[in-house]
Amino acid sequence: MRIRRILAAVSATAALAGLGLTGAATATAATPSPTPGQRFVTSEQCREGGGTVEGFDCKGGTYDGRGID
Repeated sequence: MRIRRILAAVSATAALAGLGLTGAATATAATPSPTPGQRFVTSEQCREGGGTVEGFDCKGGTYDGRGID
């Protein structure tokens, strides 16, 4: 009887973990990539979004990693 409870608990945990991984994969796949018009921002947009302009890139903030137009 004790073994059955342990097996039930293990299978329930595995099932819930599987659902969690599936949900994470779906959320990642649903995140759209920027369109060509969204790859670049102005230096003002970068600063307003909380980032800093370093060279030709926006570092940090909302537009992190986007190029400066």
